[in-house]
Amino acid sequence: MIYTVTFNPSLDYIVSMNGFELGKTNRTIGEQMFPGGKGMNVSIVLSNLGFKNTALGFTAGFTGEQIEREVRKMGLLTDFIHIEEGFSRINVKLKDYDGTEINGMGPEIGQIHINELFEKLDRLHADDILVLAGSIPKSLPDSIYSDILDRLQKKEVLFVVDATKDLLLNVLQYKPFLIKPNNYELGEIFDVTLETREDVVPYARKLQEKGARNVLVSMAGQGAVLVDENDMVHMLAAPQGKLVNAVGAGDSMVAGFVAGWTKQQDYDYAFRMGIAAGSASAFSELLATRQEIEQVFENL
Repeated sequence: MIYTVTFNPSLDYIVSMNGFELGKTNRTIGEQMFPGGKGMNVSIVLSNLGFKNTALGFTAGFTGEQIEREVRKMGLLTDFIHIEEGFSRINVKLKDYDGTEINGMGPEIGQIHINELFEKLDRLHADDILVLAGSIPKSLPDSIYSDILDRLQKKEVLFVVDATKDLLLNVLQYKPFLIKPNNYELGEIFDVTLETREDVVPYARKLQEKGARNVLVSMAGQGAVLVDENDMVHMLAAPQGKLVNAVGAGDSMVAGFVAGWTKQQDYDYAFRMGIAAGSASAFSELLATRQEIEQVFENL
């Protein structure tokens, strides 16, 4: 079974406007609202590809209720922990202003809630896959990812981690099955600039030396690189297509890789599935469907 954890899921409110002016009333000409959060995105794309999975995480208030309603409509299995106070965050994204968004804080997660999550994770078995993705709220300790891996390391669960800085570095000692930094995040770790696919290879290997089994590096328009645990380097340029929406493309790559590995246990196939899923989502208004992913995959 595949499980994802989203510590701070959201309702993403995406708006389009004819111009935006500070200090004035701005009116939308288009609106969309979707459940968001990196782990949630991974679950949605896995489900689109036909892979059963369970989304774990924390929800609160009326926004949390709406998140759960929306993901159920998508056919997702969920096992969220409900927090009595506060509400799940709303992220406002200005569609016509690339990268401009206002992200909410989310509810405060206490130790009692963390213990509930640990109890759910204790039920995982050998060869289950656990995806930990995204940032964490301020109420959680920076060690939360590594605490989870430490707790489950004897269960032989396959860990997939998509996080930045210390959240990522702290888990490497537990030999995660897959980590997925992008080239900027990888460069930030080693204080270097990584612009080409060839540039990232030695630094991906440095993360392997620290414990990661497989390192998948997303590079937007430059494509991606996988350095697998057999010391094979896989590289692909980005497929041709029109960028429509980059939100969730990296999460889709993780989902595609996990789906590909689950299906064939072959790193080259998993890598290509990751590229296909990430690119298909980037070419789509929404997270990619199975048909969209398969179409990109056929042209790689």
